[in-house]
Amino acid sequence: MEAVMSSPPSPAIEARRQAEKRYDRAVEDLAGGDVDAAISGFRASLASDPGFADAAHGLIHALKAAGRLDEAIEVTRALIEADPDDTLAHTSLSILYQHQGRIPEAEAAALKAKLLGWKHQLREQPPGEDGR
Repeated sequence: MEAVMSSPPSPAIEARRQAEKRYDRAVEDLAGGDVDAAISGFRASLASDPGFADAAHGLIHALKAAGRLDEAIEVTRALIEADPDDTLAHTSLSILYQHQGRIPEAEAAALKAKLLGWKHQLREQPPGEDGR
């Protein structure tokens, strides 16, 4: 039989692999209570793959746990700018604003999250008998 030669993974695939490894370690650090290591790990994951939304969500959570709310809000806003339909990002923004006592902003972000959630549900809903 002829040996099958495989090509090395693309740079994008390799970047995602590295990001996922760093993300997994950061999650373990956060679960173990090492918030500073988790923050560094999530940042390293994002450095490997800036589009890895899970790492951004992890970083937001870790920054919140560290009491670094302004930084968490910055990361959340950047995530929303990259993906305006990210329901979890809007929810996180609402929670962060609540922690800062910014209730009107928190309510607006919560409403946006709720509307996006409904929008996602409607997209997933099978068409009815009337064809809608």
